[in-house]
Amino acid sequence: MACILHIDTSTDVCSVAVSEDSHVIYDEATPLKDKEGATKHNSSSAEHLGSMIDEALSFTDSHAIPFDAVAVSGGPGSYTGLRIGVSMAKGLCYGRNLKLISVPTLELLCVPVLLRELVEEGALLCPMIDARRMEVYAGIYDRSLKPVRAVQADVVDSDTYREWLDSGKVYFFGNGAKKCMEMIAHPNACYIDGIQPIAKWMQPLAERRLMMGQTEDVAYYEPFYLKDFVAKKSKPLL
Repeated sequence: MACILHIDTSTDVCSVAVSEDSHVIYDEATPLKDKEGATKHNSSSAEHLGSMIDEALSFTDSHAIPFDAVAVSGGPGSYTGLRIGVSMAKGLCYGRNLKLISVPTLELLCVPVLLRELVEEGALLCPMIDARRMEVYAGIYDRSLKPVRAVQADVVDSDTYREWLDSGKVYFFGNGAKKCMEMIAHPNACYIDGIQPIAKWMQPLAERRLMMGQTEDVAYYEPFYLKDFVAKKSKPLL
């Protein structure tokens, strides 16, 4: 099995974890908020992430645990946050000759739901990242995390997800789900509060990608920036 350093900076929580042989052996997470409660992604948060990574490296080095790869949350998410996380991950991969693994942020959001919640057979998962106004970036997955609908930008109204809600239960979660709570009153709509993309939940997704050889080219890898997705896929929403 493998030892993987996990990094997530896609939303308003900065987190780092280490997994070895399918077990999380170290994790740390901290919110990135200013005094007014706004998300704070800047040079100081880069320094904060750096210190968190240093602590994780000190832990593994003190236990003589060699890393095999670095996994990073690949978006969608905060442009600045993703850039900071990916830059740190690339630097580690170059410096320690490690493989780079990209974990989609929306899949990452599904992990704690599948582990903690009773998601019945046939139910669908709809993780959401908040965008602006009544927009979210969402995907729809089954319980095996097989995509039922590709990630896209959605303008949320009462009919946005009716096609899937009419067929069965759909679980909405992530920091964009509050918009659905206000707009969608379908009896099959289920809302789960408090779900965030945290590095420690990356372990099963990252290990699976590493075992399947799904690693990234460190030199050319770029995360799934929201701004790029809007420009290329969703011009009518602007």
